[in-house]
Amino acid sequence: MAFQWRSHVLAAALIAALSWVSGAGAAEPQVPVLWDAKERLPKPDLSALPRLRFLTTTDFPPFNFLDGAGKLSGFHIDLARAICAELGIVDKCQIQALPWAELQGALERGEGEAVIAGIAPTPQSRQTYAFSRAYLQFPARFITAKNKALAEPLFDKLHGKRVGVISGSAHERMLRDYFGTVQVVPFDKPEALYGDLKAGKIDAAFGDGMRFAFWLGGSDAAGCCRFAGGPYLAPEYLGTGMAIATRADNPALAAALDYALQEISMKGTFAEFYLRYFPVSFF
Repeated sequence: MAFQWRSHVLAAALIAALSWVSGAGAAEPQVPVLWDAKERLPKPDLSALPRLRFLTTTDFPPFNFLDGAGKLSGFHIDLARAICAELGIVDKCQIQALPWAELQGALERGEGEAVIAGIAPTPQSRQTYAFSRAYLQFPARFITAKNKALAEPLFDKLHGKRVGVISGSAHERMLRDYFGTVQVVPFDKPEALYGDLKAGKIDAAFGDGMRFAFWLGGSDAAGCCRFAGGPYLAPEYLGTGMAIATRADNPALAAALDYALQEISMKGTFAEFYLRYFPVSFF
C-alpha cells in the first residue's frame, strides 16, 4: 500500500512538473515555464527609486562568472539586465560582484538593493530577506545508457534495478521514498557514479538534473547516456528553486521583480537565456 501511495504522489508531482514545461510534448530542448500566463501582475511605479544595484558573485558558473576578458557574465547577469529593461530603469541599474560571505552584510548596509546569487528561500532565510517568486527550479532526473532508455511511467520499469545516487543527499532520500523497489547504490563522489553508469555496473543514476545535464553535454560522458523519465519537482526534498532576495523590509521591490520576471518569461527572453547557458535542458 505504501508503494502504491508513493507512486500516486510521484505521478502527481510529475504532472505538475510537466505543466510548467514549455512544449512538453515537443522535441528537446524544453524550457521551464514557472509563470501562469493568465495571471497579470501589476506594473510597479519605480519612478522614486534612486537606484537598483544587484549584488552577486563571480564564482558560480554559468550563473555568475568572469569571462576570458575579465568581464562579469552569466545567466544571472543577463537576467538582471533584462529585469531593469522591463522595469524601465536601465539608467538606474548596477551590478556588483562580491564574495559570497559579504552579500548579506552589503544588502543590510544599503550597499545594494537585491541579491541575485542563488540564496535559497527557506523558513530561516525568509526571516532575513524578502524574495521574488522562483525563476528557476532544479528537478531530479534519472539518466541511463542510451541503449537502455526508459520512458514514463518508471515506477514499475525500475523494479529491482540498480540505481546509483550520491550518498546522504536529498536525492537519495527522494529515491528511497518514491522508488522503494529499486536497489539503491550509494556513491560518495559523482565521478564514481558516472563511471559505473558508463561501465554498465548500474542501470540508472538519479540526481540533480542540472548537474546531470552538464555531464551529459561534456566530453567525459562521450555521448553514452541520456535523460529518462521526469522531470521531478519535489520542493519538500529539493527546495523551491532560485529567487532574488531583497531586504525583508522591502517586499514592494520583491513584487516589482515578480512583474519583471513574469514579463521576461512571457516574452521568451527567459527561454533565450536558458538555452544559451543550459544547451542540454535539464527539464
